[in-house]
Amino acid sequence: MRFLHVLAGFILFFELPIPIYWLILHPFNSFWRSRVRAAFLFAGLSAWTCGGVLLWYFRHHLLAAARPSWFAIAAGFSLIAIEVYLFVRVERELGGRRLVGHAELTGTGEMFCGGLYAHVRHPRYTGMFSAVLGAGLLAGTQLLWIVLLIWCPFALLVIRLEERELAVRFGPSYEAYRKRVPAFLPIRSLSAHKL
Repeated sequence: MRFLHVLAGFILFFELPIPIYWLILHPFNSFWRSRVRAAFLFAGLSAWTCGGVLLWYFRHHLLAAARPSWFAIAAGFSLIAIEVYLFVRVERELGGRRLVGHAELTGTGEMFCGGLYAHVRHPRYTGMFSAVLGAGLLAGTQLLWIVLLIWCPFALLVIRLEERELAVRFGPSYEAYRKRVPAFLPIRSLSAHKL
């Protein structure tokens, strides 16, 4: 049981602050352009310190005392494994600097739409949602599910801010990419397949 708590806690600590990190960077990227190193330090320390303190303080309410069902454990591990796979692939395809927002802050870099990005616009966020859902299954408390229900729209808002920034940076080519490639799952809408 302790292993499940540690794993769920680690995943939640790693994933939940990501939207806060990007909320600090995206709306203010013109301010951070001349302060790139400070931006990473401030955003990273702010997001993960706040997230870590809140998770530690509420850990007894967020992590269930009873062991989840075997189905929940298997599904949780599977969803976390998807995140690990996607994270490794995205890091390999983009590189660590682009993954943490170096291109956004410097205004450099070209639009990448190969590899996983040929199938979904946000494979890293797909992994993030997958891991958080997996951790929720392992932790299994109602309070955590309520937190996640509040967190999901917040994360989607931050992703929308990122897409707006990408549209400004790359213009019509990003808009065409956005229309062609789904956001999170490599599933085309049924209307796209009609003749």
